[in-house]
Amino acid sequence: MPDKANSLTIGGLAKAANVHVETIRYYQRRRLVPEPERPPGGIRRYGPADIERLMFVKTAQQLGFSLVEISDLLQLEDGAHCQEASALAEHKLRDVREKIDQLGRIEKVLGEMVEQCHAHPYNITCPLIASLHEGAVGGNDQRERT
Repeated sequence: MPDKANSLTIGGLAKAANVHVETIRYYQRRRLVPEPERPPGGIRRYGPADIERLMFVKTAQQLGFSLVEISDLLQLEDGAHCQEASALAEHKLRDVREKIDQLGRIEKVLGEMVEQCHAHPYNITCPLIASLHEGAVGGNDQRERT
């Protein structure tokens, strides 16, 4: 008989953490969430620590961390590695700021394209479509630089 602290089945854990069962299994394969031992003739049971672990993973994902980065953070979760965790967060913050800059450039270009469309509503060719075919907008090469 399972103890009350670890009384959830994988379905109950999924419901408690607001994720799908397959998400839990995937995280277990990636070693982000431990897989409890199966008792002889029984089913695996999960508890509050498992819910907390899933919430840690989901919150880190919402902040933009990849599963690899989350795995690194989980190795530092004992609280004694604040400098290493801070370094990972600083790197992520730089990535986020770069994405924001890139999105700002995209917003500017798209805004200009929309303005061109509105300025010439009766053109036979759409300025937006023409710009996309050209691969460059306003003389600036906008091809991906990755």
